Amino acid sequence: MAAIDFDVELRRAGAHATGGWRRVLFLAQRHVLGAAGLVIMIAFVLTAIFADFIARYDPLSVDSAHALLRPSLAHWMGTDSFGRDVFSRIIHGARISLAVGIGSTALGGSIGVIVGLTSGYLSGWVDLVFQRVSDILQALPLLVLALIMTAALGPSLPNVILAIAIPLIPTVSRVTRANTLALREQPFVEAAKSIGMSEVRIALCHVLPNTLAPLIVLATAQLGSTILTEASLSFLGLGIPEPYPSWGRMLSESSAEYVRTAPWLVIFPGIAISLAVFGANLFGDALRDILDPRQRG
Repeated sequence: MAAIDFDVELRRAGAHATGGWRRVLFLAQRHVLGAAGLVIMIAFVLTAIFADFIARYDPLSVDSAHALLRPSLAHWMGTDSFGRDVFSRIIHGARISLAVGIGSTALGGSIGVIVGLTSGYLSGWVDLVFQRVSDILQALPLLVLALIMTAALGPSLPNVILAIAIPLIPTVSRVTRANTLALREQPFVEAAKSIGMSEVRIALCHVLPNTLAPLIVLATAQLGSTILTEASLSFLGLGIPEPYPSWGRMLSESSAEYVRTAPWLVIFPGIAISLAVFGANLFGDALRDILDPRQRG
């Protein structure tokens, strides 16, 4: 017979973490990698917000006399072929990457929630039409569909956000639809109908709030892929146009011609992209374990 110390087991389960900060510290201890990912994401957000104060030089200022300088105290990450400070461009590039990542995730997620909620709650021919459209959109990978749309719309920040947001709609709509189909048969929905509550109010006030946990997890997981997709589009010349700093375009301008003679032009933007995607994925995995334990594995 094994003796079980219930106090120890309760502490491990977080029963002692009753306060807000205690709960946060407990979750950080249980999910160390997720906490590290959150720290990375907070650092990028703060960098994007205070880029004007952190950057030492104007990221758009051209100075041919100081072109291709190695990293030094004056230029921490060196300069590019136009004499622009690489550190300042990476700092301001965080704004574009986060704007595209958050904007496309929010736009695609919002439309996907509306489509999935309508499709799952109304069902019938509405569900049939929406699901066939989703099948068509999911037939193409995210990057391929984003490439087609940016090529058709032209390179600009709003177009890039729209091009990345539309391929996200089917994934979000299917998750919302699956949860809606299960929730619409629950007793609390029947009770709401019995007291004369409208279908729209039931869907928005009772069904939608119960689908938010998996949607938050999905949105966080998609954030890293949207940042990577924006960098890929910019690398291919279909993302954010010049002269605005973009990590992908910085790689595109430097990878072929200066990878041997000026490797810092490739290393530092690559590290920035990797850290942003890595932090978003770590935080998304931890958030999945916290909010949706059934998806662990």
